Amino acid sequence: MLTVATVNVNGIRAAYRRGMGEWLDLRKPDVLLLQEVRGSDEILADHLDTTTWHLAHEAAQAKGRAGVAIATRLPMSAVRIGLGTGTATDSGRWVEADVELAAEGDRPARTVTVVSAYLHSGTAGTPSMDEKYAFLDHVTARLEALAGDGRLVVVGGDLNIAHREVDIKNWKGNLKKAGFLPQERAYLDRWFDELGWHDLGRELGGPGPGPYTWWSWRGQAFDNDSGWRIDYQVATPALADLARSASVDRAATYDARFSDHAPVVVEYDL
Repeated sequence: MLTVATVNVNGIRAAYRRGMGEWLDLRKPDVLLLQEVRGSDEILADHLDTTTWHLAHEAAQAKGRAGVAIATRLPMSAVRIGLGTGTATDSGRWVEADVELAAEGDRPARTVTVVSAYLHSGTAGTPSMDEKYAFLDHVTARLEALAGDGRLVVVGGDLNIAHREVDIKNWKGNLKKAGFLPQERAYLDRWFDELGWHDLGRELGGPGPGPYTWWSWRGQAFDNDSGWRIDYQVATPALADLARSASVDRAATYDARFSDHAPVVVEYDL
């Protein structure tokens, strides 16, 4: 099994202070897709030992902002940073790597392309939404390019979009708010219905409502499970056929959380 975990850590240093290391030791993913790293290459390497992990990182331009990374116990044969948007904004982040699985027994050698992606939340009716839609256009173009030829590809990350009513607890109260706008959700419709990508969290996680992946730090959102499902692993058909389980590692209690997001973990039979 190849275990892939994706999580918005809300700052790698803060996450480790809150117990991320213990979760990582327990879960032992082969590939770890991180969002909102909020640190330099050196800070990332301080927390994920480079004698164990191969790292690829796209830090945000603004210090302490977004940033995405891939950490893999398997060798990477190629790394591609960004989507060539030609913009100077931090509206979106994308890092892509080809991970190599060696031949073993009857299993042939395989290349799996893994992506860590982050989209900012945006605010409806402001320029930040225009930036989000522009980045989504670039993401869609890249997904279209990656979708063909039977390739094994998984894109994991915090998209800051809840796709359906079952993906957000208070959907009626958020119909006109960023993260649940029809125009945002239409991008996911295209990815799944037209381009053929598979939403593994939903397909393997049951019909819903939930399981949610993000809850506000404020109030009783976590205790009341008033959350959003905005963290995804989406896969090409060839890789989706090999996915065997998907789960959300929701902390047992509010105090046990190492981030306001929970990891999404998928096991692939490779």
